[in-house]
Formats: sequence, C-alpha cells, structure tokens
Amino acid sequence: MAPSATDVERFDLRRPPPGFVDDPFPWYAALRERDPVHHCPDGSLLLTRHDDCLDVYRNADVSSDKRSLFGPKFGATPLFQHHTTSLVFNDPPYHTRVRATLTEALKPRAIEPTVAALERVVDALLDELEARRDVDLIEHFASRVPVEIISTLLTVPREDRDSLRRWSLAILGALEPELSQQQHADGNRAVVEFGDYLHRLIAYRRGHPADSPNDVLATLTALHDRGELNDSELIHNCIFLLNAGHETTTNLIGNGVHCLTEHPEAAALLRARPALIKGAVEEILRFASPNQLGNREVARSTTVGGLRVEPGTQITLCIGAANRDPAQFAAPETFDVERSPNHHLAFASGIHACVGMALARIEGKVAIGALLDRFSTIELRSPPPVRQRIRFRGLERLDLTLTR
Repeated sequence: MAPSATDVERFDLRRPPPGFVDDPFPWYAALRERDPVHHCPDGSLLLTRHDDCLDVYRNADVSSDKRSLFGPKFGATPLFQHHTTSLVFNDPPYHTRVRATLTEALKPRAIEPTVAALERVVDALLDELEARRDVDLIEHFASRVPVEIISTLLTVPREDRDSLRRWSLAILGALEPELSQQQHADGNRAVVEFGDYLHRLIAYRRGHPADSPNDVLATLTALHDRGELNDSELIHNCIFLLNAGHETTTNLIGNGVHCLTEHPEAAALLRARPALIKGAVEEILRFASPNQLGNREVARSTTVGGLRVEPGTQITLCIGAANRDPAQFAAPETFDVERSPNHHLAFASGIHACVGMALARIEGKVAIGALLDRFSTIELRSPPPVRQRIRFRGLERLDLTLTR
C-alpha cells in the first residue's frame, strides 16, 4: 500500500516507518510526488528529486563540513575526530589539497596494476565459489573483493586483513541518522583500533617498503613527511580509503548479483553480450544505489528546491529517490542494463564526486562479469535479508547455488 498524504507529512528519517529499510522505494516515490522538499521534525530538509539533489551538490553556498552536525551526535570522541578529518566531510582548501593526492593515486592509468591484481583476486575467489557451489555471496565474494583491493593499495599484509571489514562496518554504521549506544561504542572502538594498527603499519613500512606499483600508503606518508598532512590527517584519510572503498563496493556487487537473479533475462543478455557489463554496472548503481543518502549544511543563504533557506539548515539528499525520479529516467522502476543515458547520482556530483569511482566501477565490472562468465546458472536459494541500515543499502546475506 502506498503511503498516504498524512504518512508523508509525518515522515521522519530518524524514526522510519515499519518496513522502510527493506523497501524504501514506495516512500521515496510518495515523498518525491507529494513533498519533494520535506521538512523533517528536526528542522532539516529531505530532498528526493534528481534536479534538486544535483543543484545542491553543485551549490557553493552549501557546505560538506560536518563539525556542527557531528559535534552533538558524537561528542569529543574518536568518531568525531575521524569523520571531521577525512576527505569526504570537509570543504576547500583542505578538501582540495587532499583530494588532489588521492585523485592522482586512483586515476585509471595509475590503478592499472591494481586492476591486474583485482582480476587475480576475483579468479581465485571464483575457484573457491566453484568448490563450494552453495555460497553466501556477500561473505565469500562481495565483501572480500574490495577488502583485498584496498588492502593492496594500503599494503596491508594478508594476515592482517580479517579485521578491516569489521572496522569499516562499525565506523560507517555510526553515520546512520539515529545511533544506538552500541553503535556509538563499536564505532569509537573501531577508529581507535584501526588508527593504532595504521601507526604500526606506517612505522613498519618505513623500514620495509612494499614492492607495490601503486602504494597509496607510501604516497600519503610522503605528503606527511613534506608537511602537507599532519599525523591525524594521514591516519584518518587512510581509514577513509578503506571505508569509502569497502562497504559501498560490497553493496554494488551484492546488490548487482541480486538484481540479476531477479531479472534472469538481463543476466542472459550480459552472457550473450559481455560488452554490456559497463552499462549494467551503471544501472545497478542507479537502481540499487549502494549509498542512499548524502548530507550537506547551508553555509550562506541560498535557494534549495525553490525555497529560500538560511545558514545552518541541514539537508539530506536522498540519492536512492533521485535515482528513480521519472523526471530524469524513463521507466525508472525498470531494471534496464541497456539504459542510456544514465545520469545517476550514486557517486554524488560536483567537487565531492566520489574520488574512487573509477576503481569502484572497475571492481563491479570485473567481479560481476567474471561471475556471469564462470557460472551458467546463478540460483537464489532464499530471499536475502537487507542489512538494517538506512544510509548504506546492502544485503546481510545472498545465498546462492552456482552451476558452471
């Protein structure tokens, strides 16, 4: 049943209605149609139209700095220090300075050696899947691909990689609109543990340089040694790299394979025409956006969605709703791997467009394409449970039977 006008008027992202996390899309459609610039009970705005979100991403009067938002939420904690130091929640000139370094390290030509490593990782994981036949794709494949690649970029020894997923999930879990005490405690513990580990890893790498053609850790450490990054900036942007490249890419792969099990005609088309995988990844990013929400704060009086808004106003950009806006996408509720054009906002836009989007796209293309090529049948064994998060949309499990 579609949400009523009263339901839409009372909608509160911090206290979502029953069933919202499992299927938010009817709510997104109702908000977009009835109240596209929604005034939330806490005084913030929730935007659900594609053009409104795009305008905010490109609006210089709107800030990504989260100190005023995260101060009351986190207090003087490691979580506050991390999320206000990492690249994504900062404005120029700091953002410009750090982003330039990461952009250079992650541009397509620079990551060519990483792509070769990715193909080897995927092939080895597919061997394991073939031996198992009945698999949880999230545990055995989707979550392992990005951890292996980010670990390669940060030169994390293989024996140390098991903790990375746990740390990442805990730190990103703290970005949910409403936090439990346990999430707060887990997030702070993860920042401390990962920070301590990175201090030890950096000290070790100074004496034992890694034989890696794309050593992002060495690049960031060199910036630190030249005085361009302080100790905190070095550590927290390494943590940011793991977080930015881990859960969202896990969700891209898991959500994508799930979409293909629900649309076997699309899977058949990709097997017949493998060159379509590039567009298929874009459609997965649109249809099942791994990151559903973005946040901004108005820095100077400006116009948002046709309304005049004042400094200090918090804005939530609903990427999941914008990516199904019929004003931008024909038949937006249809999963179409041949969709063109496809101007989705899964990687945001403007100066804060995802710095690692080239790598994420390659990971999705290689992982999903190789899975389809290896297995002639990918059968869903049971309906997959959705991870109970609002911001990051992904699956707890994806139980499949794979046949070569």
